Amino acid sequence: MSAIHPTAIVEKGAELGTDVDIGPYCLVGPEVRLGDRAHLQSMVRLDGWTIVGADCRFFHGAAIGAEPQDLKYRGARSQVRIGARNTFREFCTVNRATDEGEVTAIGDDNLIMSYAHVAHNCVLGNHVILANSANLAGHVTMEDYAIVGGVTPVHQFVHLGAHCIIGGGCRVPKDVPPYVRAAGHPLSAFGLNQVGLERRGFSAEALRELRTLYRIFFRSKLVKEEAIARIREECQPLPEIDHFCKFVEQSERGLTR
Repeated sequence: MSAIHPTAIVEKGAELGTDVDIGPYCLVGPEVRLGDRAHLQSMVRLDGWTIVGADCRFFHGAAIGAEPQDLKYRGARSQVRIGARNTFREFCTVNRATDEGEVTAIGDDNLIMSYAHVAHNCVLGNHVILANSANLAGHVTMEDYAIVGGVTPVHQFVHLGAHCIIGGGCRVPKDVPPYVRAAGHPLSAFGLNQVGLERRGFSAEALRELRTLYRIFFRSKLVKEEAIARIREECQPLPEIDHFCKFVEQSERGLTR
C-alpha cells in the first residue's frame, strides 16, 4: 500500500507505481512516472518528463528532472529516464536533456552521493558511483561500474570507460579508458583497477591479458594507433581486450594516458 505524507504534493497527471512511499514536503510534478516501491524521504522534488524505475530511493533534498543549466534550452519536452534500484543521496541533482526528444539516462543499481550533479544529456550505465560533490558536465557518458571520486569535475562530452576509477579532487578533461585507475594533476593513469576487477569476477586470464595491454598502451612510447595494433597482435582476443581497443579508437576528446 502506498503512503503519501499529508504535506507532500503529487500534482494531477503524475503516475505512481504500487507501494510508493512519499515523505514530507516532497513534490512530484504532473509529467512524472514513478516506479513501484519508490521511496522519497523528504523535500524531494521530481520535475519535468521524468520516468523512474522500480525500487529507487531518493534522500532528503534530491532534485531530479529540472530544466538543464544550458543557455540553449528553449522549453523542449526532454526527459530524464532512470532505471531500477538506484540511490540518490541528499541534495544531488539530475537535469533533463536540452533538445526535443533527447534524454538524460541513468541505468540500474547506481549510487549518486550527496551534492553530486548529473547534467543534461549525460548517459550513465549500471553500477556506477558518483561520490560526494562529483560533477558531470553535459553529454558525459559513464560505462558500467565506472567510479568518480568526490569533488571531481568531469568536462562535457568526456567518456568514462567501464570499471575505471577516478580519484577525488581531480579534474577530468579527457576520456578515461576502461579498467584503469586515474588521478593527479594533470590526470594520469596509475595502473589497472585491479581490486575492482577481482571483486567483479574477472578471470585470471582476462587480468593477465589486461596487464599486458596496460604495459603496451600506457608504458611504451607508441602512438595510439601503433599501440592498438600491437595489443591486437599480442593479446588474446577476449571481449575485455576488444572493448578497450574500440573505446580508444572511438575516443573524440583525447585519452588520459
